[in-house]
Amino acid sequence: MGRVMVSAGEVSGDMHAAEVVKKISEIAPDSEFFGMGSSRLREAGAEIIIDPTEISTIGFMEAAKNLKTHLKNLKMMKNLIKERKPDVVFLVDYSSFNMRLAKACSKFGVPAVNYFPPTAWIYRRGRADKMAAYGTEIAAVFPMEREVYKKAGAEVTFVGHPLIDMVKVEESREEIRDELICAEDEILIGVLPGSRKSEIDKLLGKMIKTAEKLKTEYDRVNFVIAAADGAAEELIEKYQTETESNIKTVKNYSYQIMKGSDFIITASGTATVEAAVLNTPMIICYQTGKTSYWLGKKVFKIDHIGMPNIIAGYELLPEFVQEDFTVDNIYSKAAEFIENTDKLDEIRDGLKKVREELGGGGAVERTAELIVKKGGLK
Repeated sequence: MGRVMVSAGEVSGDMHAAEVVKKISEIAPDSEFFGMGSSRLREAGAEIIIDPTEISTIGFMEAAKNLKTHLKNLKMMKNLIKERKPDVVFLVDYSSFNMRLAKACSKFGVPAVNYFPPTAWIYRRGRADKMAAYGTEIAAVFPMEREVYKKAGAEVTFVGHPLIDMVKVEESREEIRDELICAEDEILIGVLPGSRKSEIDKLLGKMIKTAEKLKTEYDRVNFVIAAADGAAEELIEKYQTETESNIKTVKNYSYQIMKGSDFIITASGTATVEAAVLNTPMIICYQTGKTSYWLGKKVFKIDHIGMPNIIAGYELLPEFVQEDFTVDNIYSKAAEFIENTDKLDEIRDGLKKVREELGGGGAVERTAELIVKKGGLK
């Protein structure tokens, strides 16, 4: 029986890891899975020993607050390698943690595959050198990722982005809007505040206030909040109560909301790539602590934070970051979209090109086959 240890530390990583685990189970049915993750991996059949998603945060200082817990979890995972002797370790995102685990894998002679590896193409390219030195095989999901890791001398397989296959919506746009009780002549705007408590806490209040302001100016505008799987629903309810908002919240319906919406207002992160795959225009929002943002500006050498913009190489989608993330700014851009639908069509044309850069599908299967081969699971 093959043994796969999984290390996924956030909601999105848990989701991506679970899809690969399910595919491995099809290819090598006798495999067993254990390690760190959350509900999606558990549902896929993995034994979850550590669930760190409650302490997932945005920003350097926010992460530092939970440093003791992260170090405790790292020690437990290292002990698992020694005690349960996995055939292969499957590292998914969660870069700072998983880089240290990759080093431990190298020390203990256990092969490792890193899916969504450290973004060395954005900052600290030396991280690619380290992963190459550890012998970690890279399952690259972005074209720029493939190039920087190849240059560092790592084993790299370009698998493409799994969201090309995962983001599927069977319902038509009309069926979705009927389900959301939104008339065809109304403008539907989806609100996606993220999956982490820290994201929701920093973003949702202003998003709701923007929605309320737009509703007073435009009679034909409708809104719906997408609550991500694992999101803090009580926090969403808190903000709705504070603003006396009657905006509908729908759980586990994010892709449908993206497809049914004319455009969305979203937290920066995985949702921006999901929306790009569905060809949905968006306004991207991001805010973190002042110290974390200052440190990020010193470290990150990029002009944009939204992945579709990074891939496109220009600001295809509007971004409102830190001090620019205000109700007035989001309102002005949303009003422009409402009044100028030609602009939305231009964005959709740009998003088609972004999708092409993400590969032609099959990422999950290619990654599963890579892990099976690396671990000798069959």
